[in-house]
Amino acid sequence: MNKKIAFFDSKAYDRKSFTEANKDFGFDITYFDAHLNKQTASLCKKFDGVCAFVNDTIDRAVIKKLIKHDIKIIGLRCAGYNNVDFKAVNEKIHIVHVPAYSPYSVAEHAVALMLSLNRKTYKAYHRTRDGNFSINGLLGFDMHEKTAGIVGTGIIGKCLISILKGFGMRVLAFDPYPDELYAKEAGIQYVSLKEIYKQCDIISLHCPLTRETEHMINNKAIKQMKNGVMIINTGRGKLIDTQALISGLKAGSIGYAGLDVYEEESEYFFEDRSMELITDDTLARLLTFPNVLITSHQAFFTQEALHKIALTTLNNFKEFFEGGHLKNEICYRCDKPDTKKQIKMC
Repeated sequence: MNKKIAFFDSKAYDRKSFTEANKDFGFDITYFDAHLNKQTASLCKKFDGVCAFVNDTIDRAVIKKLIKHDIKIIGLRCAGYNNVDFKAVNEKIHIVHVPAYSPYSVAEHAVALMLSLNRKTYKAYHRTRDGNFSINGLLGFDMHEKTAGIVGTGIIGKCLISILKGFGMRVLAFDPYPDELYAKEAGIQYVSLKEIYKQCDIISLHCPLTRETEHMINNKAIKQMKNGVMIINTGRGKLIDTQALISGLKAGSIGYAGLDVYEEESEYFFEDRSMELITDDTLARLLTFPNVLITSHQAFFTQEALHKIALTTLNNFKEFFEGGHLKNEICYRCDKPDTKKQIKMC
């Protein structure tokens, strides 16, 4: 299929996985290091489709340029799409995404953050490398019989629940659409968010970013939580009000924070800024806390997930160019879902 795709924000691992997967599709892919934005959208001239990622800008100005260049499909190689201005799209461009790749990758990374924070393995590693074998300050706690709160019981949330049940943890869950049959089979209980905050030693976020969930972890929520709670976020950065998180950490009411996402991550995550000053004062402040562990949006980053992302993305393009049903298309009306509904595919 000799259709030309402009591939933005490409890294070496993207090129490797997509080039391998493309052997079964035959697209003509041009990889650009640059992010998609108002300045780089002009590169899409004479292409048939655009492949973008989470930190690419797909706002009104970019959409206008893509329409001018007769682009009719944008393939997001990710699940999230809060970087897309759907009002500007207005059915003029089809937006497809990868709704699922490897839920195990994200769930397992969430557990890695929990264990690293609890047992302070990142501190122990640096100590022993320096010849310091003292265990002072490395005290952790048994996760067995502690209470975990899972916010969002989609496929990732359910994978995480299975792992935590293996530790012997008590699991409470919140979801606007509780799966009671699953809860009975898994031995968990659905409760309100208030009860999650009140009872849980560890809270892990696995819900979509909507108007209702944006900054759901705020000052009010933190005040309801158990003292010393551990908060894990491998979902979306804006689920947490970062200033409120910092206040909770400074006050000691939040004992640990494990973040794979950050609400203003686009300038830093996925990039090497090791030779530069961090000018984001909020991110810089977070990095000073000894009980905060930040990873650079890598929860999805496994061999299996990259392979599935590449296959699904290229198949999305194939469906479009062959005129078939786009099973992974995002309805332009659903960019900010009704607060009474979960994200839906139309």
